[in-house]
Amino acid sequence: MAELEIHHESEHEADPMGRKVGVMASVLAVLLAVVTIASHRTHTAAIIHKSGSNDKWSEYQATRVKLHTTEMGENMVHLLGAKGEGAEKMLAEYVGQAKKYEDSSKKIRKEAEEADESAEADEHRALRYDVGEGLLEIGLVLSSLYFIARKSMFPVLGVIAGVAGIGIAITGFLI
Repeated sequence: MAELEIHHESEHEADPMGRKVGVMASVLAVLLAVVTIASHRTHTAAIIHKSGSNDKWSEYQATRVKLHTTEMGENMVHLLGAKGEGAEKMLAEYVGQAKKYEDSSKKIRKEAEEADESAEADEHRALRYDVGEGLLEIGLVLSSLYFIARKSMFPVLGVIAGVAGIGIAITGFLI
């Protein structure tokens, strides 16, 4: 028959420091969860912005190809020396298309650059969350070492690492 181990409340009362460290470790774990979620969400936002940026750059390239094709058509009309109403009409059409593609490509380029900037800002923010997350993990582990070694230096180091982690993670919210 398996032995049944019964714990008594008096065991916890014998180590009041253990109770404090346990609560502190729980708080660190909750903060770690919050920072981890913020980190993951920010990395996802960066990926979405980068994907949008890539789409805009592709659209920009396509518009520039259309512009260059229009310019080439205009050059061909001039090179071949075409004259008459049809040539003039075609040249006017090419000029209108070139203007449209030039304006469109400027707008698309601006949108692509903005999406790039958003992705870069997200990555900077995510890096702060990642560093904060790492320090909170270290703080949690160091605090937990108290229960093995019963040395009060471990929770102290855990608090220091945890406070540093929270401080760095908060800067991610601020930028």
